[in-house]
This record gives sequence, structure tokens and C-alpha cells, in this order.
Amino acid sequence: MPASNPRTASEPITSRARGNERAAASVAFTRYQRFVVALLAFLQFTVVLDFMILSPLSAIVMPALHVTPRDFGLVVSAYAWSAGAAGIVAAGFADRYDRKRMLLIFYAGFLIGTVFCGLASTYGFLLCARIVTGLFGGVIGAINAAIVADLFPLQVRGRVMGSIQSAFAAAQIMGVPIALFLANQIGWHGPFFLVAAVGMVVGIIAVICLRPLTGHLHAARPPDPIRHLLNTASNRRYLVGFSATILVATGGFMLQPFASAFLVRNVEIPVVRLPLLYMVSGTVAMMAGPLLGRLSDSFGKYRIFCFASLAGICAVLWITSLGPSSLAVVMLAQGLLSIAIAGRMVTTMAMISAVPALPDRGAYMAVSSSMQQFAGGVSAWIAGLVVYEGPGGRIENYHILGSIVVVAMVITVAQMLRVHRLVDRMPPYTPPVE
Repeated sequence: MPASNPRTASEPITSRARGNERAAASVAFTRYQRFVVALLAFLQFTVVLDFMILSPLSAIVMPALHVTPRDFGLVVSAYAWSAGAAGIVAAGFADRYDRKRMLLIFYAGFLIGTVFCGLASTYGFLLCARIVTGLFGGVIGAINAAIVADLFPLQVRGRVMGSIQSAFAAAQIMGVPIALFLANQIGWHGPFFLVAAVGMVVGIIAVICLRPLTGHLHAARPPDPIRHLLNTASNRRYLVGFSATILVATGGFMLQPFASAFLVRNVEIPVVRLPLLYMVSGTVAMMAGPLLGRLSDSFGKYRIFCFASLAGICAVLWITSLGPSSLAVVMLAQGLLSIAIAGRMVTTMAMISAVPALPDRGAYMAVSSSMQQFAGGVSAWIAGLVVYEGPGGRIENYHILGSIVVVAMVITVAQMLRVHRLVDRMPPYTPPVE
């Protein structure tokens, strides 16, 4: 990016610059900046959709491949574990090359893995394909975050992260229903080919229109990959951000594995109503993300994070204590939780992105992404230890799981305060010319 662009010429705000935060948040982006945000959002949409579509296909895939629920669960978790491992490996190389090149290489690998998922005819083939997809797809989010931090100052980063994070909700309300429709019409392989086709179009646009991103290469050349990884992972300042990422992921992933079963068996929501419920909550999240991002730029990211956490605590306690309830009540509770999750994710990503120095940014984001993946896997495992299936198929101890999530949220608020103070003390930084 040219150095003349004033919005790429600042980094974490100091106390002296804090008064300009509201004005900076209202600055309009250039046409190229808007293109980059849209491109990264579409890239993230395809990656999230690929991750999300497998679980709803369980009823079709298990009988087709003659596998047990445990085998299918391994296929689902293989993506997360391989993504976490890939982030650690990629961290050593993340700051040694043009970020555009890194993005395109990993996105190409992700698309190849997705095509292999569509071609899979046996359980072993599908398992290997999901591992390949996770190895490449799991790093894309970290590269996207590094690109955002390179091109956009912290003062407007909430708006950008809000738009990109809306890809998660878009995949839920649009992608998954379309994928299920295709699976019912042409078989479970169809959704993977759809993701690959859409991703190929987005990838070609990125090849042609995305400019090289080499500013970090001019700042300071990182040491050899292993030393760069170890230096980044052991940096005391970065450990504050890593721990915050783990805590946010812990609170976010712990309720998900048993949410649908709890709503159907305990709250007595008909299974046929679940798509409508998730579409409504996804729509709320998609609208809330960009709005909360703008609010965080105007009123402070940590302040909005605290409000979102308070809303999340209320929503978790409400949902996990529900008995038989109407669909309208559950929609209200899920809507509140969706808003809270969107607010916490947007503000967390914006603040965390300001922690690393420019030469370490790619490595930091890769390690942070790995920590998030591993924390999600551990959280799901803990959830399985806490809850159990009671008489009549009811999910027992779900309220205890909710209490654990609330405690994690409270601890996260305290840890994010450390991140906020750390970022606030960092001196202004002007990135070098691309």
C-alpha cells in the first residue's frame, strides 16, 4: 500500500491519541480497502462453510460410508487438530514471505483438500482429505488477521473485523441450508464441490486484484523458522494475548457440542424447528458483527467487550437453565447469545491483532489460531466429561457446563484488561512502504 494513505500510517493508540479514536472510526475507506475487506470476508466464508457443512451431513455420510458416530466424530475433529498443528508449523515461516503469496498457497491447498472430500468414497479417504483441508484451511484465518493488521490501523480495525467475522454467520444462515439441499438432491459429495467452485472464483480474483503485501519484510528479517517460532511463542508480552485467545475460545466452544441435543430433549424444541432457530440467530449475528465493530471503534474495544461479556453471561445462564419453552423464548435467548458472541469475537480479534510487532505479526497470528483450535478441542472434551445422557435422553448437568462457561467469561474479562493496557502502552508505529 502506498505510504501516502493516512489510514495505514498508525498502529496501537496511546493515551495522547485516544481522543482521536471517534473521529478515526468515521473515516471512509478507499475503494481498494473496501475490496480487501470484501475479499477476505468471502475467503473466510468458504473456509467456515467447509468446516460447518460436515456435521449436518452426519445423517447421510454415516450410512453411506458405514461408519459409527465415534468414527464420524474423528473425521470432524481431525480438521481442528490438523489446523492447530499447521498453525504451529506455519508460524516459523509466516513473516518471511509476501502475505499475498502465503494466502494464495494455503488457500489453494485448502481447495484441493475440499475437492478430495468431494471425491472421497471410503472412510479412510475422507479422513485423510479432512486432515489435508485442515492443514491448509486452519492457517487462512491467521493470514487474514495479519493482512488486516497490516493494512488497517487499530482505530478502525473493529469495523473491519466485524465485517469479516460476519462470514461465520453468513455460512450458518445461507451456506449450510444450501449445502443440505444439495446433499439431498445429488448426494453428500455435492456441497464440497460447491465450496471448491465458489472458492476457485474467489481465489482467481485474489490472484488478479490483491496487491503484494511485503511491508513486514522491510521492517526486520526474522531469524530462521524454528527460532522465529520459539521467540514468538515464548515472548512474555505475546503470552498475554495467547492466554486471552485460549480463554475466549474456551467460553465459546464448550456449549456447542450439546446445544442442539439440549434444545430438542430438554427444552422440547422440535427438530424441524432447529433450522429456523439457527437461521434467526445467524441473521442476528451477521447484523450485530459490523455494528458492534463500529461501536468498538467509537467507544472503545475493551468497553464493548465487557458489555458483550455481560450479555453473554446473562444469555448462557438463561439458556442452560431453560426447561420446556416456546420457540419465541428460545429465539430471544439465542439472539442475545449471538450478539454477545459477535461482540466478544470482533473486539477480541481487533485488540489481539495490535499485540505483536510488525516483524512477528504472521507468526503471532498463526500461533494464536493454533491455540484457539486446540482450546476448542479441549473445551469439547471437557463438555463431554461434564454432561451425560439421563432418563428419556435428557442432557443432564448442562447448567453446570453453563456455570463453567460463565467463570471462563469472567476470567477472560480480567485477562482482556491486561491486553487492553498492554496495547494502550505501545508506542505509535508507522508501517514501512510496500
